[in-house]
Amino acid sequence: MSARASVWVSLLLLAAPCFAQDAVDGALMNAILQIPAIDNHMHADPVDAARPTRWKTDNPLGTSRYPDVAPLARDHIDWQLAWEGLYGLRVPDLSLRQLQDVLERKKKAMAFFGDGWPEAVLKQSRVDVALVNTVRPGTGLDGPRFRWVPYADPLLRPFSGDESRMLYTGGDTSVKALLGELGLKKPPPTLARYREQVIAPTLARWKSQRGVAVKFLSAYARPIDFDPVDEKRAAKLYAARKDSKLLEDYLFNEIAAAAGRAGLVVHVHTGNGDGPYFNNGRANPGLLENTINSKPLRQTKFVLLHGGWPDYRLAQAMTDKPNTYVDFSAQTFYLDSHHLSDVLRSWLSWHPEKVLFGSDAYSDVDSPLVDWEEKEWACTYRARWALGLALTAMVNNREISRDRALELARMVLHDNAASLYGL
Repeated sequence: MSARASVWVSLLLLAAPCFAQDAVDGALMNAILQIPAIDNHMHADPVDAARPTRWKTDNPLGTSRYPDVAPLARDHIDWQLAWEGLYGLRVPDLSLRQLQDVLERKKKAMAFFGDGWPEAVLKQSRVDVALVNTVRPGTGLDGPRFRWVPYADPLLRPFSGDESRMLYTGGDTSVKALLGELGLKKPPPTLARYREQVIAPTLARWKSQRGVAVKFLSAYARPIDFDPVDEKRAAKLYAARKDSKLLEDYLFNEIAAAAGRAGLVVHVHTGNGDGPYFNNGRANPGLLENTINSKPLRQTKFVLLHGGWPDYRLAQAMTDKPNTYVDFSAQTFYLDSHHLSDVLRSWLSWHPEKVLFGSDAYSDVDSPLVDWEEKEWACTYRARWALGLALTAMVNNREISRDRALELARMVLHDNAASLYGL
């Protein structure tokens, strides 16, 4: 076993008492720790020399915008494990002095690696490649360990100008910005020209810039029931120069079809979202079924981001569709390892070739010790532990062999994504 793997095993054992009721096959777990992961969905920050200067050292953990779920709580043990894994510093408590020591160690590491900092975080987290969902890749996110997933939502609203209904990480883009990148000052006069002069070249440009998928964050603004719409009806709506749900529905289907032809996977936010007043009902993955079932989209591959949790069983059933996959990003911090293992065990008993690991690592506002870096490490760790729990239970229940368990672990952490994206 390598020295780094030994460190991982030690860190896992530190957390073992939290899951004393669950059995983990030690040899299988050791093997899982050796697998280089592909992170299907995350939000790394680009390198910015001014970023550390904005951090407040009097509260390195920051203050939540609203009450955190338990796995994200600032005193959760996984943060301490992440600090040790990333910065090599074990802290005996969460006193301000100890936290400030960790923060100083983080700043020094960032300065040492410079533009290579994001890749260094992936390496320490045992992540080989990460799909970074962002408006545009910044410094440090254009290296070989990163692939780009841009937001396609602005294309759904041709006449919204610089207004954006998107929230959080996708909020600073608009259709006006996308038109400007094509040298256009306003949308083309007809729907057909919009497809030809805006949608097609935008997708081509994204792919040429290391894009492997496009992301729809639409559930933050509307239900994701993008049902097929007749082209003639959509053309009349477009001619009225006014955005509407039916026009959005038509454009979603057209963009998804064009993405499939261009070799881009379509990611859709499903399930729970950021904020205590997020509307889970309009993010139910079942709302996508009419669209995914339609013949024009059967050649487009879809990933149900976050696996539709809490409607993860419906998302599981949808993997019956040849073009539909699920990832468990965000579940890595919505759920503890025990409950995440329950989800994984259910999915792996259905279509294991459709299951993808994702962290959904992101940064909070002025919370430097629980930012994307720490979430990347902690969520990857929790995913591996949960996978070990699920596979151990399946082996013990004689559902699979140990050899098959290791094969499934490789599929979930790496091979499924490598095949889907041609990595």
